[in-house]
Amino acid sequence: MSDPVPALPFRAQPFFEDKNRAFWILQGLGWSGAFLLRAVSGIANGQSIPSLVPVLISTVTGYSITLLMAVGYRFLLKQKPIVTWTMSILVAIVAGATSAFIDGWMFTTLNPVGAGASFKLFLGYLYLDFTLLGAWSALYYAINFYITVEEQADQLMRLENQASAAQLAMLRYQLNPHFLFNTLNSISTLVLLKQTDRANAMLSRLSAFLRYTLINEPTAQVTLEQEVETLKLYLEIEKMRFEDRLRPVFDIHPAVANARLPSLLLQPLVENAIKYAVTPQEEGADIVVTAQPVGENVRIVVSDTGPGLHAADQRMTKGTGVGQTNIRDRLVQAFGERQSMETRSPPEGGYSVIIEMPLISAEPSRVAA
Repeated sequence: MSDPVPALPFRAQPFFEDKNRAFWILQGLGWSGAFLLRAVSGIANGQSIPSLVPVLISTVTGYSITLLMAVGYRFLLKQKPIVTWTMSILVAIVAGATSAFIDGWMFTTLNPVGAGASFKLFLGYLYLDFTLLGAWSALYYAINFYITVEEQADQLMRLENQASAAQLAMLRYQLNPHFLFNTLNSISTLVLLKQTDRANAMLSRLSAFLRYTLINEPTAQVTLEQEVETLKLYLEIEKMRFEDRLRPVFDIHPAVANARLPSLLLQPLVENAIKYAVTPQEEGADIVVTAQPVGENVRIVVSDTGPGLHAADQRMTKGTGVGQTNIRDRLVQAFGERQSMETRSPPEGGYSVIIEMPLISAEPSRVAA
């Protein structure tokens, strides 16, 4: 049995995506419909088939005249509104008069009448043809207005997507420069103390961490497992500075290991915990990162055993305040209203940041390296 032939990819194409094709289709269908309507009406009123020849000639005349009108309207669309509307009305009047003259001349040629009757016949044709060409003109401008609105909407959507991507990139790159400064300063100190092994180890870990931040797209998402591995790499660098004063603990439920989240989302929280919990205390602090499934969501908690919030240490107002604002913005960009973030600081001390977001399993093609 032969292998089945793979189906060709099909993509629905909007009717007005190709404006020229849409114009010719509508032009042909519209005038064909007008001819059939007049022909059926004439036959119903007892006219013979040969008598429909003037109807056919009139339809061809209208078809040709509207092609010239379309050329003029295409030029007028680029002008000021007052010029566009004034000239369009004049074009419709001239086109209606021309069509009426041709129809009247053709009728009088086939059916000779007096001068007075010819003038009345011209006025009748003028009313009918001007009405028909006026409706054609209104439809032409209405379709062009619709196409313009659709193009502007598509352009606005593209601009919004570009702005969203740019904002995500900006938020991703808003890492605290103090981390890099402190790490390089520690490496310099180790070199001066001739502790080259430790300096080399710290430099290697810093290089690996920075390579991770640069190799991934700023708008990419990673699995929670990858994010935790990156946090461990970051904490290994910091642990060489703080040694036993920094005590990280990770508790990640296997069911949420493949949950997707923005890259380096948790790093600012851990950095804040080091800054406000480990640094000011001589005994240091524990930093605990937990992740558990909660219904259709995943709950991530970053907590520490520091002093928490009090008069001497207001995390929400002290410093630049970029970290938590950054995280809130990135969560909104990634998950919209399907996320939440709150902070807790009990009276006995400690500080926790709780994040809830949809539990979306990672797809290999969409996960960062």
